[in-house]
Amino acid sequence: QVQLVESGGGLVQAGGSLRLSCVASGSINSVGLMHWYRQTPGHQRELVATSSVSGSGNYADSVKGRFTISRDNAQNTMYLQMSSLKPEDTAVYYCNADIWSRVSGSLRLINYWGQGTQVTVSS
Repeated sequence: QVQLVESGGGLVQAGGSLRLSCVASGSINSVGLMHWYRQTPGHQRELVATSSVSGSGNYADSVKGRFTISRDNAQNTMYLQMSSLKPEDTAVYYCNADIWSRVSGSLRLINYWGQGTQVTVSS
């Protein structure tokens, strides 16, 4: 069993910064791609950023130049440094990861979601 746990959300004024963390724990052989998504009420979940295993990042146009994704593979942890925050960044942010686990003697790649952390940016 694998769990993803996000932390670091909160209330911040426009122009401020927050750093989100996502820790993967449990029966983990290795972690593949990791992603940050966000969702606002009534809208579909939106991909914000993706980290390759090597740590290189890809970003949604709406956050390029303001958000930085990173990871610590030794700690199975991913981060999202968010700067120059805007009210439109307000959302629940979710961690998502492709994780290799040994199940019944076989390695399996399973996608997991965290429970989400609220980010609120006030104007």
